[in-house]
Amino acid sequence: MYNLFVAVAAYLIGSISFAVVVSAVMGLDDPRSYGSGNPGATNVLRSGNKKAAILTLIGDAFKGWLAVWLTARFGPRFGLGETAVALSAIAVFLGHLYPVFFRFQGGKGVATAAGVLLAVNPVLGGATLLTWLIVAFFTRYSSLAALAAAVFAPLFDVFLFGTHVTALAILAMSVLLFWRHRANISKLMNGTESRIGDKKKAAAASK
Repeated sequence: MYNLFVAVAAYLIGSISFAVVVSAVMGLDDPRSYGSGNPGATNVLRSGNKKAAILTLIGDAFKGWLAVWLTARFGPRFGLGETAVALSAIAVFLGHLYPVFFRFQGGKGVATAAGVLLAVNPVLGGATLLTWLIVAFFTRYSSLAALAAAVFAPLFDVFLFGTHVTALAILAMSVLLFWRHRANISKLMNGTESRIGDKKKAAAASK
């Protein structure tokens, strides 16, 4: 019963779309209406408002971290262990991808996954973030950086900490990240993928 409560609570936390909320509060267009149509920090950046993009990034990462941290911190009081942590990790991630508050139309989960990994283990999260930053810096493709991070995250996890229950949640997130980026993969192969910092019109042209 407690595991079910953890999963539902984490899913609801994940369902808060900071891209939409921040854009609305700051008087910006709905990020689902321009660029890639993805309610995430990279697309919000295409509005030209860096502050909104940063707040979106922080918010989406924070909710992933919060759900897992709360479970790890307070779960033992209710007899909950690693299984509950793994459930909260995948549930908050699914909440971001398919948010109940926004007709199940969510983002691709990169920032939320980063927050989850940082909560699971700061070393794991830091290594995965470094992978994203290196690829993003040299290519300026957020999607390619996300795909690279999705490949290395479960490898880092198994290499550093061995096999464990939460590793299954991390692997599941990586698979879902690839699924959510399937259109980006096609654009990368066709050379039409937009780069980090592209404005609305340029992004829309490559959509």
